[in-house]
Amino acid sequence: MTYDELMSALAGLRRAQISSRRAPHKPLLVLWLLGRFLASGSTVVTYDEAEEPVSRLINDFGPIVTSRSRARERAAMPFVHLERGLWDLRDLEGQDIGPGAPERGSWLRVRGAHGRLRPEVETLLAAPGTLVAAARLLLEQHFTPALEAPICEAVGLDLAGMDEAAPMPTGRKRRTRRAGFVEEVLHAYAYACAFCGFDGALGRNPVGLEAAHVRWHSQDGPDEVHNGLALCSLHHTLLDLGVLGLLPGPRIQVSPLYVTRSAAGKAVYALHGEPVATPRPGRPAIDAAFVLWHGRQVFKRPGAVTSDVRLC
Repeated sequence: MTYDELMSALAGLRRAQISSRRAPHKPLLVLWLLGRFLASGSTVVTYDEAEEPVSRLINDFGPIVTSRSRARERAAMPFVHLERGLWDLRDLEGQDIGPGAPERGSWLRVRGAHGRLRPEVETLLAAPGTLVAAARLLLEQHFTPALEAPICEAVGLDLAGMDEAAPMPTGRKRRTRRAGFVEEVLHAYAYACAFCGFDGALGRNPVGLEAAHVRWHSQDGPDEVHNGLALCSLHHTLLDLGVLGLLPGPRIQVSPLYVTRSAAGKAVYALHGEPVATPRPGRPAIDAAFVLWHGRQVFKRPGAVTSDVRLC
């Protein structure tokens, strides 16, 4: 396997979707394995070891499930279905476990299921810059910038402090963001947070204000004002995490799963039902299709999903 073949395999992770829902299970398993490799030099892991941390990652950064039993064993799906060109999965006797195995934690534990990224993959990951390039590819393809830091912290990756001198894979072009997007969105909302009205500036320069994509850029969200909101850094992060969402109007909604004890944290509760600021005259409002996408794909709504999608 070459460097470009590895990057192509990571970029081509297969994911089945129901009703176009995101399924970031495989990318999160691989990111967790990259953190494990960085810490120990090996990706060898039993399902029993992986179940709790990987399931927690999927619950935190993917669509929710209402079943507590399913939430506890969400790691089973990517553990079984991760592409065999990258992943070697075996039972206690050393026999291969194929991708048609049951996606059940109990089945995998009884059989002593254990996996590892293939030796040729680990050899490539040990080369300077490759691990960082692999992690960045997965983060860019499946998530949004506001989630990169919490995901990296959760899996034990400090990309900023690591060697990033890795070549771009042949034929792969990063989907760049349109240069004028940020300024157009901030101007459309008069350089103020569309949720809370924060409009801080240092001299003439806005501070703590960002242009948020309603439909994530990594999920084909356009760099256009009708897919953007000017938000303070806090509310941008909460929108991307699914703590905050949008209702028709548009109005703000707060996830029932959000909990807090402090007065500052309770200020978020007060946003529920409040109208989103309207853009300047002549500038387009948020497209309802993007509001719907965020509500289905990101907002943490109890009861929104009753089962996981099947990964193939």
